[in-house]
Amino acid sequence: MQQSERAKFAVGEVSAVAAGLAVLLLIMVNKYGPHRDELYFVSAGQRLAWGYPDQPSFTPLIARLATELAPHSLLVLRLPSLIAMILLVVCAAAFARLLGGGRGAQLLTASTIAASVITVTLAHRLSTASFDTLVWTAVLLVVGHALRDDRPPLWLLAGLLAGIGLNNKTAVVLLLFAILVGVLLVRDTRWQLRTAYPWIGGLIALLLWLPNLIWQFQNGWPALALGVDIADECGGLAGRLGLLGQALAMFSPVIAVVWLYGLVQLFRDSTWAKLRPIGIAFLVSTAVFVLAAGKGYYLAGAIVPLVAAGCTALAARWSHRRLIVAGVVLALSAAIAWPAFVPILPARTYAASFYPAMDSDQLETIGWPEYVAKVAATLDSLPTDQRAHAVVFTRNYGEAGALEWYGFPSPVFSGHNAFAAWGPPPEGAGPVIVIGFDDPATNFTHCQAAAVIDNNADADNEERDRKIWVCDGPQGSWTQQWPRLAHLDA
Repeated sequence: MQQSERAKFAVGEVSAVAAGLAVLLLIMVNKYGPHRDELYFVSAGQRLAWGYPDQPSFTPLIARLATELAPHSLLVLRLPSLIAMILLVVCAAAFARLLGGGRGAQLLTASTIAASVITVTLAHRLSTASFDTLVWTAVLLVVGHALRDDRPPLWLLAGLLAGIGLNNKTAVVLLLFAILVGVLLVRDTRWQLRTAYPWIGGLIALLLWLPNLIWQFQNGWPALALGVDIADECGGLAGRLGLLGQALAMFSPVIAVVWLYGLVQLFRDSTWAKLRPIGIAFLVSTAVFVLAAGKGYYLAGAIVPLVAAGCTALAARWSHRRLIVAGVVLALSAAIAWPAFVPILPARTYAASFYPAMDSDQLETIGWPEYVAKVAATLDSLPTDQRAHAVVFTRNYGEAGALEWYGFPSPVFSGHNAFAAWGPPPEGAGPVIVIGFDDPATNFTHCQAAAVIDNNADADNEERDRKIWVCDGPQGSWTQQWPRLAHLDA
């Protein structure tokens, strides 16, 4: 099907769906609090670099721009992720149109993606995954047009998008490899690799990624070390099965039926033959992530086109009434899980419910003001002469980032990921308020418990019931102790 034969883009219907998603997320944007990763991105954004041990520079740059516009505003901080997910909905509908879908298929696709658990979650918080999911989908959409419309110059745009994405997450490398394999394996598309455009597109992506590659080289390739840590955490048979389970559940288990159906139809429907590399790219990406013990949500951007394929195939077979029912069922199948990922419920109600058992990540957005207040009270309890030279050392970047976000008056340090490169404290700095350690005596001297962290919602998160310690200083000097305090993990 050529471009001139396709249905018009369903501007009104897709816009209504996108607007509904935006209103929903804006209502919730200031409930609970910032996530530990958001706090980390803000801290990283205050120390801009071409790269960090756990991600390239794009998301910290977005955080820096947001905090420059409106310091400490969750609305402004999270707005880029919301915009990214609105664009994801638009791309999904555009995929349905590329597949030959009319208004019904485009609307069903847009509403299914907008209601999906992963979309609502990524729209609510600033995260690298928000932009990564959009980039994967956008690159696949542009490549899809290049393949189906026989327009090789579009590979240049795909390379530009991939290059931007590589400055957000390096997993885009796998996407490009998977697309290459897919195009190579499909007879109707293989000829495009004999043109210069795919290779020039790849060169564009590489050139845009080059500053981060140089940073990684200069700093000993910490991204590889972190990848090993993630593999250790998510490895084994249970971890790999968990990846597949997360991939099936992250839109919703019912929506998984739709995209699996779409994957099958992508290989069965002869009119979609030129788009089969997209299905192959998903299979290749899945296989690599399973072997490398990645995480299921890495695949979200590759699944969006499959949702569009499933919705388009259903729209071609079902009546208008059945499509409406299907849309409602698909949306409700996802909405029932929303409270586990976004602040639908009051914090105390959520914390006491079964939802944290589904995913505990949202617990990490609760209790930061109480945590900072406890640390501030500990600082205030010190003698005046000690208070002026006191520093804080935290076990993880969320604890350090929260203190910086809420304007803690004393210098804050941590050995976690990029924070390790931003230390150590100056020699002689102390006393040290130590947070996150069960027993800090291994690294610090003369430690006494000063307080216990709690939160008003009784949320059982990582900080709750942790002790706040006051120690004289590090064992030996800060320079000697710092390599033992630094750690790289997800």
